Amino acid sequence: MASTSLVRTRVQQVALVVVGLVLAGVMIGLGLWQMQVFQDQGQSGAVARMNEPAVPLAEVARAGQQITDGYGRTVEFSGTYVPAEELLIPVDGKPGTFRVLTPLRTSDGTLVPVVRGETTGATAPAAPTGTVDQHGVLLASDKEGTGALPTGQIGSVYLPVLVQRWQDPMIAGYVTLPADLAAAQGLAAATPQLPSGRGSVQNFGYALQWWVFAACALGFAIYLATYIGRAADRRRLADLGLITQDEKGPDPDRMS
Repeated sequence: MASTSLVRTRVQQVALVVVGLVLAGVMIGLGLWQMQVFQDQGQSGAVARMNEPAVPLAEVARAGQQITDGYGRTVEFSGTYVPAEELLIPVDGKPGTFRVLTPLRTSDGTLVPVVRGETTGATAPAAPTGTVDQHGVLLASDKEGTGALPTGQIGSVYLPVLVQRWQDPMIAGYVTLPADLAAAQGLAAATPQLPSGRGSVQNFGYALQWWVFAACALGFAIYLATYIGRAADRRRLADLGLITQDEKGPDPDRMS
């Protein structure tokens, strides 16, 4: 009888933990889904911002001034490219492919770092000559690149390094040209690293809520399994006369 009761108790404990794990797994999955919705909404918002009508670059970015509401927007500007200062940036995961970074000097002498596109090989098509009208998405500085590179190459569009290298006044960002302008210059399009948008706070809250529920479900299942085990232990001790019947507590068999 004691052996049967012990087996029944262990089965109850395992069943409770399994149910708790299943419920927690479902709730974690729902939380991950809500988080994906949150991220997708943010990405969609970033793309929508980029596709809004272009604004003059001077309205959102000037040399020596912090950019407060310009990153991720499409801007338009004009000036003359400075091919002597052009740099190539190796593209991660694409050996032999480089982003082509060429500064453009506007009429007031400000330099605008422009990623004109991507090229295969260490020689890029020449930048347009004379004054040109350009547009593209305005982006914040990349992270600093690492590793030694040949002359004429740089690890990333890391603005603090570019300011020291080019010397002239420069905006606190860089512009990546769209596919049509890149193609017109004999280059493949460079994918802009859009700033992270923000999804619905409601979806983010739902994700956290499901994860809290998952923790509670698993914790409660473990608590019940532990309680049943302790109750069964007390009953066995009472049957052996090691504790009083009053100390035995509730019968775990009646908790199923």
